[in-house]
Amino acid sequence: MKVRIHRERPEPWDIKKQGVRQRWLLPFWALEWALEWCAYALSRWTFLDVLEYLEGFSVLIAVIFYFSESGDRLKQKHYQAWQVINTAQGKGGNGGRIDALEELNSDGISLIGVDLSGAFLQAVRLEHARLARASFRSADLRDSDFAFADFSNTNLQSANFRGSNLRDANFQGAILGDSKQPDDGADLTGCDLTGADLTDTTLTNADLTNATLANVRWRDLGDIKGLNLFGVKEAPQGFVPWAMQHGAVATKPDAEK
Repeated sequence: MKVRIHRERPEPWDIKKQGVRQRWLLPFWALEWALEWCAYALSRWTFLDVLEYLEGFSVLIAVIFYFSESGDRLKQKHYQAWQVINTAQGKGGNGGRIDALEELNSDGISLIGVDLSGAFLQAVRLEHARLARASFRSADLRDSDFAFADFSNTNLQSANFRGSNLRDANFQGAILGDSKQPDDGADLTGCDLTGADLTDTTLTNADLTNATLANVRWRDLGDIKGLNLFGVKEAPQGFVPWAMQHGAVATKPDAEK
């Protein structure tokens, strides 16, 4: 708050003008004297004190309204993020969806059932995301982070996860391939699947080349015919032999031949 100075009462004009040596300066001194009286009068005006207090009070009111409306602003932000995602649904490219998805996820908003088929989402960061029953069919998800994400019952056919972090992700009931479409398997080349839950997961024709499989839950795996296990790392004991007996392969990719 501003501090106003309470001024001393100005001298009478008769005394003030006695200090003027040059008569042509009298008009200027008169103006100065008049302004001194104005300043003196205003410094004693209580109304100005009230205005200063009201100014500070208005700032307080503005702060209160700002915080009281924060919920509405957050809802508006989430609405705009969903609008970006829904507008781009079924289209290729990014379309602002990476920022929108990351924003919603960071605010703890569920992404269950979201349709991101064919989307370009390279390097998206969706740790702990709730993505159950979503569709990432043919999406480009290379070098992304889905640690602890929930992909249960999600369609991941033809999704490209190359080099992504899938540690402790939940793939229960997820579909990563189709026996009727040999080229429809998800690409998990070089992914880190440490601790991932593959219970009832369909990995038909999926590619796990050079993937890390430490501590994955695999005992109740779904269909794995055509699953490529070439160069897998830290696979649980007994997993590779079992998988090979149930239709998995170990084929060196063309790029590495």
